[in-house]
Amino acid sequence: MPKVGMEAERRRSLIDATVDAIHERGYSDVTMAQIAKRAGVSGGLVHHYFGSKDQLLAATMRHLLTELGLAIRENLRKAETPRERISAIISGNFSVDQFRPAVIAAWLAFYVQSRTTDSNSRLLNIYAARLASNLTHNLRAFMPQDEARRIAEGTASMIDGVWIRQALRDGKTDRAAAIALVEDYVETQIAVHEGRNSKN
Repeated sequence: MPKVGMEAERRRSLIDATVDAIHERGYSDVTMAQIAKRAGVSGGLVHHYFGSKDQLLAATMRHLLTELGLAIRENLRKAETPRERISAIISGNFSVDQFRPAVIAAWLAFYVQSRTTDSNSRLLNIYAARLASNLTHNLRAFMPQDEARRIAEGTASMIDGVWIRQALRDGKTDRAAAIALVEDYVETQIAVHEGRNSKN
């Protein structure tokens, strides 16, 4: 009989293998057989668990999104003010486990596949909506709702842009520099609104 938890362990090893294989070969070139070999399981088993390469990518993205959410929530538990919560969200999006070359390559594949795969598109839309909503909620402490929503979208675009630039660079990541770049944008926008308020 299989050991308790073996299926979950195999699924996780396949997801990890998918991330590494995409980083090494690119999504278009990698095959289910290569992923299975890297994970140390049979090709039939990966098809049994996930069905297709698109479904495996979707499962990988769900896993990464779950880990991303955990990182952000862990940061938010330590934050006490709206400004600290904004910083917690930003730094969570560049968590050590996420902002590394292999995972960045997987995220880039996710963005590309979301254009043609409904399940990936839904996952991406959920992630984007949640990020914008959380940022907007905390930015309202510094500016009106409409402006908070606009700056939240700008902040989310900055986060996505830093990730994409890093994917294209395909070199060593600099987490501190990435966070500082987004923080600078947020701080500048808050200062602009505080300056307007002081004049009124």
